[in-house]
Amino acid sequence: MSSSPNLMMMQAAPGAGGGTAGLLMGIAPWLLIFVIFYLLMIRPQQKRVKEHQAAIAAIKKGDEIVTGGGIRGRVTKVSEDEAEVEIAQGVKVRIVKTTITQVLARNAKPAND
Repeated sequence: MSSSPNLMMMQAAPGAGGGTAGLLMGIAPWLLIFVIFYLLMIRPQQKRVKEHQAAIAAIKKGDEIVTGGGIRGRVTKVSEDEAEVEIAQGVKVRIVKTTITQVLARNAKPAND
């Protein structure tokens, strides 16, 4: 029974000698996972957010938009934080610009017309 602890100590001893190399080999897979995650998930999402913010900032009178609640309408007036949207003939609502999810083509026709 006394040979069992000695055997364990002898097997563990050679691994303790490669400190820096062992540390790098332990960190390398995690670093590779982070780089792949960044390239496939984080970077494209940041690009989409920047494009969306640019589209919201460029909204002008006459643009067709869709809000987060699914309301579609034509912009009639734009201020710094809000936009006035005509959702039906003679029906205008004021919305906060951050609730706009999509800016459609200027003279887009509804799909069912």
